[in-house]
Amino acid sequence: MTRNERDQTYGRPYTDPDADTRAVAARFFDAIECGRIDEVRSIYSPDAVIWHNTDQRASTAEENLEVLRAFIGLIDNRRYIDRRLQTFPGGFVQQHTLTGTRQDGVCLTLHACIVCQVSHGRITRLDEYFDSLAVDPWWVTG
Repeated sequence: MTRNERDQTYGRPYTDPDADTRAVAARFFDAIECGRIDEVRSIYSPDAVIWHNTDQRASTAEENLEVLRAFIGLIDNRRYIDRRLQTFPGGFVQQHTLTGTRQDGVCLTLHACIVCQVSHGRITRLDEYFDSLAVDPWWVTG
């Protein structure tokens, strides 16, 4: 008897943790692309920890949402391209290229790697790695 058959026999729905984790990752990055801060908030666990290699400082989900809100205000046409996603028990690693356009029309590219821990369909920890010099132009304002 397969796991799916066994779960159906005992009245439990079969869930695929790998597919569930992939769905969390897709929802998260798609929400940032579209500027849906409330959806990002719903994906973060209330006690999520966000860490960046550039400042090596842990921040809360709410602090990170403020940064994302500012980022969305500065950068148009946000896209996570070349997404390379690998899952592991309890989370995922994604390498991608972030592209966007500043308000002055300058097109930007940033290569990054994000490692997330996921529990019950929500991100509990996010570690983001990117070149600090490459991120500076993203925050230039008029």
